[in-house]
Amino acid sequence: MSADLPVDRAADLVVAARRGDTLALAELVDLLDPYVGRICGSVALDAGADAAQDTLIIVLRRLGSLSDPRALFGWVRTIALREALRHARSERGSGDDRLAAVPAPGDPVLAADIRDVLRRLSPVHRAVLVLRDLEGLDEERVAEVLSVPTGTVKSRLHRARAAFRKAWTS
Repeated sequence: MSADLPVDRAADLVVAARRGDTLALAELVDLLDPYVGRICGSVALDAGADAAQDTLIIVLRRLGSLSDPRALFGWVRTIALREALRHARSERGSGDDRLAAVPAPGDPVLAADIRDVLRRLSPVHRAVLVLRDLEGLDEERVAEVLSVPTGTVKSRLHRARAAFRKAWTS
């Protein structure tokens, strides 16, 4: 979880929202929206807004099932990642074929647009990069979130970083 997210405040809002406090629920959505948007936007790219919306709907519907309100951000991250991957896969396929279409070296658009480089990666590679390099999770935690072995995370991370580096410097 990112260090700037207020865990205690979020836990208090979850408890209040469960009791029916609509102001707490609105504040909770305001708190979660940028966090969910960052994850979904980085993984699902063009479908990020739809993935974020679906994530927030799921979170609100299932808020009562969250056993520990202090675990909110990890729980939300897992849901956001699942929805972002679902949207990315349904919208664009695997994405691996786009690596072959990297613009020519010296293309100023490529150098200026990280999003374009991310678009060239598969959704699973974007997910690993987001969780490890943006969210700061270690490989073991990324493996838990993605429900894959740690070795799979390490290999995907290696491939994702190499592909990103290749696309960025081409």
